[in-house]
Amino acid sequence: MTDHLQEQEMEIEALEAILMDEFKEIHSGESGLNTSNRCFQITLSPQDDDTDQSTTLPVLLALIFSHTEKYPDEPPLLNVKSIRGIQVSDLKVLKEKLEQEASENLGMAMIYTLVTSAKEWLSERYGQDADADNVEEEESTKDEVIIPHGEPVTVDTFLAWRERFEAELALERAKLMPESALTAPKEKKLSGRQWFESGRATAKGAARVNEESDEEDEEDIDFDDDDFEDDDEDMLEHYLAEKSDLSTHS
Repeated sequence: MTDHLQEQEMEIEALEAILMDEFKEIHSGESGLNTSNRCFQITLSPQDDDTDQSTTLPVLLALIFSHTEKYPDEPPLLNVKSIRGIQVSDLKVLKEKLEQEASENLGMAMIYTLVTSAKEWLSERYGQDADADNVEEEESTKDEVIIPHGEPVTVDTFLAWRERFEAELALERAKLMPESALTAPKEKKLSGRQWFESGRATAKGAARVNEESDEEDEEDIDFDDDDFEDDDEDMLEHYLAEKSDLSTHS
């Protein structure tokens, strides 16, 4: 013959050791159960065991039970109450769930099994709301517009840069020209008589004779403007590349 009372006492001692402050005995009048037997309340929340206990929890549940005479061969009396944040409709669903599980675990101590099931239900029902809020917050953070640093590219800034670029290009072209072309003074225009008296008329014939050989020996420096000019598209690419390098180094 099974000693139901001894099994019930052993279960209560085990629950006190495991649940500690979450477990307490209450008066049958505040249990909501139709019994005069000893009644106990277990306080549950959807939090993990390692969560800071000093934190104010949005959801708290009271799982109330009382052993019947033939427990565990018959189910215990059960009740659930909201200490904080649980809707009445959810309490009804949870109570039905626990009563169903109790009927499936007859013949063994089952209160701790019901406690675990209730805590998992709280985590699924109310813990996901907090997780969803965190996910939404993370998504909103990802969706924030990242404002680029540096000077924006506009028509005015591009034209200003183009003006500086063309000035630098002209300077480079000047460096490539022979020094004699830059420093030689302009000759004063001679009159017909002065030109004849200077002997250039005589030398003109000799110059014609040697003109072909001079053209072959001399190598003129020809500066074609096309070699130095870029179209607007190439200049814009050059400008944007320059801006990108500056941003990278800054």
